[in-house]
Amino acid sequence: MPTYSALTTLPGEEAAQALASAMERMDPEPTGVGVFEIEDGSGLWEVGAYFLEAPDQVMLEVLATAFGAKPFALSELPEVDWVAHVRRELSPVDAGRFFVFGSHDADKVPPGRVPLQIEATVAFGTGHHGTTLGCLLAFDKLLTEGWRPAKVADIGCGTAVLAMAAAATLPDARIIASDIDRVAVEVAEANVAINGLEGRVECLEAAGLDHRHILAAAPYDLIFANILKGPLIELAPAISTHLATGGRAILSGLLAVQADSVTAAYVAAGLCLQSRNDIGEWSTLVLQRD
Repeated sequence: MPTYSALTTLPGEEAAQALASAMERMDPEPTGVGVFEIEDGSGLWEVGAYFLEAPDQVMLEVLATAFGAKPFALSELPEVDWVAHVRRELSPVDAGRFFVFGSHDADKVPPGRVPLQIEATVAFGTGHHGTTLGCLLAFDKLLTEGWRPAKVADIGCGTAVLAMAAAATLPDARIIASDIDRVAVEVAEANVAINGLEGRVECLEAAGLDHRHILAAAPYDLIFANILKGPLIELAPAISTHLATGGRAILSGLLAVQADSVTAAYVAAGLCLQSRNDIGEWSTLVLQRD
């Protein structure tokens, strides 16, 4: 069954959200509608929708005109076996001592490495993206320096690859992985089980650090937050407050052009920048509470 996409851009978040709401009432109804800020300083927002039937082009033209958006770009997406595609495209990832792989590459794990298996049905947080890779490399570097955190939180955990990296290398640590998305939490739990780490990582549904188990376990020696610029800045005070003295925060999910503003938010919250590593267009920051 083909899938159809309709994409446009327009200035301002309020107008973009209003357009997205109007698109949700279309007939045929879209299977999903998304609103995203274009991170280039233009002030433009992208609104996109996916349909299982060809969308009403006349209605899209009316909506674009009504909300001051550019004409929609319509596309028919080819049918793709996404699991097979992911298996072909996602080769194993080397990240210091860590080796991230799918079950189809289980025979390729080199001896002496820390294996982290992520199933190919899930494409986010696999280690291929510069943000996850950057976090793994930053953590590997801290371990190489002899640092051993006793309590770790992975905020916005996705596949839980970062929490699992901690669990696999810190056998005595208390580790919590949380995500605002229930599906992500279920994915995290599945990956924890696949890697034989049941009982080592507690997976929770939570917005930021807002969960009684997360708050009760504070302060943390290490907090991972591989999310987005906006939530990272919003969480700066909470992450700083819940870090122990000498604790580190490993942050990513941000573009290199956003690194200075995120750093400034955490410095204002009381942390010091220890390092920054750019992989392609993405940055990873390591900050410390003195």
